[in-house]
Amino acid sequence: MEKKVLIIINPRSGTMRANKYLTGVAEMFVRAGYMPTVLPTTKHGDGTAYAKDFAKEFDLIVGIGGDGTFNEVVAGVLDSGESIPIGYIPAGSTNDFASSLGISKDVLQNAKNIVEGKRAAFDIGSFNGRKFSYVASFGAFTEASYSTPQSIKNMLGHLAYVLEGVKEGIMAIASLNPIHMKIEADGMDYEGDYIFGAISNSTSIAGILTLKKEYVNMNDGMFEMLLIKMPRNPLELAEILHALLLQNFESSMLVFVSAKTFHIQAPADVSWTLDGEYQEGCTEILVENLHSAIELMLPGEEERLVLLPDKM
Repeated sequence: MEKKVLIIINPRSGTMRANKYLTGVAEMFVRAGYMPTVLPTTKHGDGTAYAKDFAKEFDLIVGIGGDGTFNEVVAGVLDSGESIPIGYIPAGSTNDFASSLGISKDVLQNAKNIVEGKRAAFDIGSFNGRKFSYVASFGAFTEASYSTPQSIKNMLGHLAYVLEGVKEGIMAIASLNPIHMKIEADGMDYEGDYIFGAISNSTSIAGILTLKKEYVNMNDGMFEMLLIKMPRNPLELAEILHALLLQNFESSMLVFVSAKTFHIQAPADVSWTLDGEYQEGCTEILVENLHSAIELMLPGEEERLVLLPDKM
C-alpha cells in the first residue's frame, strides 16, 4: 500500500452510531489502497493536535464526527502548513456543513464517496486568527450549539438543537436585551441593535435558519452576513418571522450582505459560536475569508464544486 489515511473519530458525536461502522470504514480504505490509522479524540482540541502533528505523514485525513470535529481537523491541517485533502464523514447531531454540501448521512457511503471522489477547494473563515469552517454567530439560537448537554444531543439529535434554539429565541425577544454592534463589511458600515447575527459559508445555520443554495457559493472568496434587528413591537417580530420563512432579505428588519472581510466592534460580554463551539467575546473582531484554504474529497458530480486536478 503506497497511500496512508489518518482517520480521526469523535466516538461521542451524535448518537455514537459511527462507532459500529468504523471497521467497515477502515476496510473501505484498505480496499482502495490505503493503510488506515485510527485516532479517537478524548477531549476538546485533540482533532486539531492530531491533524497538525501528523499531516505530513499521510496522504489523506478523514474526520468522523460532528461539525466541531470537522472544525478541529480543518484547523489542524491549516496549522500544519501541509497541502493535504480532507474527507468528512458527518456523524453529529446537526451537521450543518455536510447539509450544505448534500453529503450523505450514510457512514459507509460517505467512505466510498471519499475514496472515489474528487478534490474540491473550499473557503474557510478566520475569527481573530481562530479558524472556522462555516459559521461565526452570536445572539439568539447560537448558544444551543454548545450549551445543549451531549447526553440530550445523543438522545434527541437535531431536535435537541431546534428545541433549545427556539427557547433561546423566545427568551431573547422576551427579555428585550438587544446587542449593539458596529460592523464594517468590505467598506460598508452597519450599526444597530440585533438579536442575532451570523457570518457564514453555509446554507444551514444551527439547523434552524436556512439559506437558498443560490445565495451561497462555498468557494467564491465571500461570506454571507445575516443580521436580525431587534423588534420593537409585535408587528416587527411578525415581519422578521415572515421574512425568514420566505427568505426575503429585502426586509427592513434584516441585513443580508456578502463580503470578504468584516471588522466588528462588539460588547466584550457577548459570546460567539464557531461551528457550534464556544468562542469568548471581545470588543474588536476581525473575520476574514480564507479563499480556497482547504481541499475536500467529494463526489465529482456536485455542480457547485471547484474541482481540482487529482494529485493523489
